[in-house]
Amino acid sequence: MIYLTGDRPLGLAAGDFNNDTRLDIAVCNAGNNTIGVFLGYGNGSFASQKTYSTGAYPSTLAVSDLNNDSRPDIVVTNTNDATVSILLRYDRGAMKNEITFTPSAGAHLTCVASSDFNNDSLLDIVVANYGSNNLGVILGYGNGTFGNEMIFSTGLKSHPYSIAINDFNKDGQVDIAVANHGTKSLSTFLGNGNGTFESQANYSTSFDFAPLAVGVGDFNSDGRSEIVVAYDDTGNLDVFVIYDTGDFSHRMTYSADVWPKCIAFGDFNNDTRLDFVVITRYYSTVTVYLGYGNGSFAKQMTYLVGNFPFFVAVGDFNNDFRSDIVVTNHDDHTVSVLLGYGNGSFATQKTFSAGFEPYCVAIGDFNNDSRLDIVVANLDSSNSISVLLEYGNGSFASQENYSTGSRSWSAAVGDFNNDSRLDIVVANFDSDSISLLLGYGNGSFARQVKYSTGRAPTFVAVGDVNNDSRLDIVVANRDDSTASVLLGYGNGSFANRMTYSTSNFPDSVAVGDLNNDTRLDIVTNNYRDNTVSVLLGYGNGFFANQMTYSIGTTPQYVALVDLNNDGRLDIVSPNIAGSSESVLLGDANQVFVKQTTLITGNGSRPISFATGYFDNDNHLDIALVNSGTNTMGIFLGYGNGSFANQMEFSTGSTPMSIAVGDFNNDTILDIVVANYGNDTVGVFLGYDNGSFSSQNMFTTGFESLPRMVAVGDFNNDTLLDIIVANYGTNNVGVLLGYGNGSFADVKVFSTDYGSGPFSISVDDFNNDGKLDFAVANKGADNLEIFLQAC
Repeated sequence: MIYLTGDRPLGLAAGDFNNDTRLDIAVCNAGNNTIGVFLGYGNGSFASQKTYSTGAYPSTLAVSDLNNDSRPDIVVTNTNDATVSILLRYDRGAMKNEITFTPSAGAHLTCVASSDFNNDSLLDIVVANYGSNNLGVILGYGNGTFGNEMIFSTGLKSHPYSIAINDFNKDGQVDIAVANHGTKSLSTFLGNGNGTFESQANYSTSFDFAPLAVGVGDFNSDGRSEIVVAYDDTGNLDVFVIYDTGDFSHRMTYSADVWPKCIAFGDFNNDTRLDFVVITRYYSTVTVYLGYGNGSFAKQMTYLVGNFPFFVAVGDFNNDFRSDIVVTNHDDHTVSVLLGYGNGSFATQKTFSAGFEPYCVAIGDFNNDSRLDIVVANLDSSNSISVLLEYGNGSFASQENYSTGSRSWSAAVGDFNNDSRLDIVVANFDSDSISLLLGYGNGSFARQVKYSTGRAPTFVAVGDVNNDSRLDIVVANRDDSTASVLLGYGNGSFANRMTYSTSNFPDSVAVGDLNNDTRLDIVTNNYRDNTVSVLLGYGNGFFANQMTYSIGTTPQYVALVDLNNDGRLDIVSPNIAGSSESVLLGDANQVFVKQTTLITGNGSRPISFATGYFDNDNHLDIALVNSGTNTMGIFLGYGNGSFANQMEFSTGSTPMSIAVGDFNNDTILDIVVANYGNDTVGVFLGYDNGSFSSQNMFTTGFESLPRMVAVGDFNNDTLLDIIVANYGTNNVGVLLGYGNGSFADVKVFSTDYGSGPFSISVDDFNNDGKLDFAVANKGADNLEIFLQAC
């Protein structure tokens, strides 16, 4: 059935406009400045449209009850005169004369949406003002009238184009996401619950293409909506996932002596509150700061150590349940041990010989005698590390040296081969590598095994970043401003490195769960630009792009610890040029992080996508068609918002549409594709592991140019069938399924000459329990409905 609209029908919405429990249709007639309302009879047919005047060139509309009379009203954006029209329903589907609101000058409206932004149970309106680069929020009074427009800037030349609404940060308030066509970015405005919004957060998109559409969906099963952005003329989609970032915008600074270099933490006075110790290279001292348990500290005492100290660590070296301090002294080739009294004070240092120019120290029980031992990375040309075994009274045996073949900048300890014996990993500054020395459990170690890193590795950290119960290694690479991640196999060997950008000259690295999502994150201090970089982990060994936070001048080291007992890790860094320590307290801030860009290939031009559980792991996957490369792409989801690389399957020529269903009754999802260029549909049968058979092609008719495909049971035999809109032959084709993945020849239903069927939707429009379908005809400017007769 064909229903005439006005000129150039654009926006479309459905609602029950006359309270007869039957759906009606409203459409924007852009060419003659009206909307048309088609009242439904409940049997799939509609009355002729009744038109209502709007502003100039109505383009989008939304349906909501704007005056609390339990009747749906219509709000319309008028592009050419930059106004919003409100049409209130008053009786039997009739609409009152429009109420017009004029947004900011030069607005050029492109999108409208409604929701309750101020929690007064009255619907409000938000519009995208493309021309004036802002959003307009208009609060409703509940009687069909509205207050003045409140303006929220989206940025210079941003040209906001599309809007999506949801509660993105789970605070119970409505938030807004905007696709900015001009600046090629995504913006979010988090709602305050009173009709106002926080300043926008901007997120860059992957490539130099303008976003056209924004939508929402929960791809990682965390109960929060992710944002999907589609672009104009590109080969990818972007998925943005909201994360609790553990924001570090709150900074406190503590003065220190000249050249503070390194910092370590412990409870030095047994009050269950964390304290810290910092070394001062210039004066060859360590200074102890006692914590109040709220993130603030008092300076306690300063102690002499050896000449030009570089690194400090904390442990109980004499088994008296009190924290002690160990320091590497670069210029006199020793380590200093200061035994703690348990009241915040320490004994005078004891010194022990180490290698030449000792730089970094790490602690562990290397000979399984329940006593803490020391490993020292030596920065001189001896290219070695030194191991000092402890006697249990705070003294140590003579050093044992192990070659690394390069200047050793730092060391870390862990059991990398799961034999319950501690091993050592060392950052080799000159050879762009790390050395792994597996422990024998008696205080001695095997010869090194090397793995490549980035340029000039300065620091190494250890943790399980992919949640497989095997230790992995993270390295800060100073000269190429990167962090390397090497995933462990649990047998003492590692995968090749993955590389992530940091800011300028990362000097040290730490790992910890900064946003309390049970996934390890990475932090580096960047001493060239006075920042720290935070890379949030996905729990699968991959990480988000860095977020940076300003810190003091020339930060030398980074440590993670909960200083204020709020259950969140904080960041601490000594600043050598600023003679200070910076504390960045973690906070529960939630922002969107661009989770991943789904790369579909050069010239692929993905045009249609669908979702489903293609490998039956209860993690949502994505299927799409690439019209430029004649392929279907499958992205298997990990359930955390990230996806495996695309698997490609050949389609016919110029695939334009994709749909999902079980065509052979094996409880495994299959896929059908409309091949516009060679007049076929292609069926791919699923294998339960996320892969698919080669396509079986079924003709849709000579020069049919199938534009869109959908699925449904059109003959009530409980077997899925296929329906396709044939743009070239002005008809709709139905292919009845046999239940084994094959289909009968196409049966066509005419949509009239020149109609150009472009899009198709399947539903039961007349409540008879049988599927019907509606066709949008691009050439005829109408909507046609086909009811199933038998």
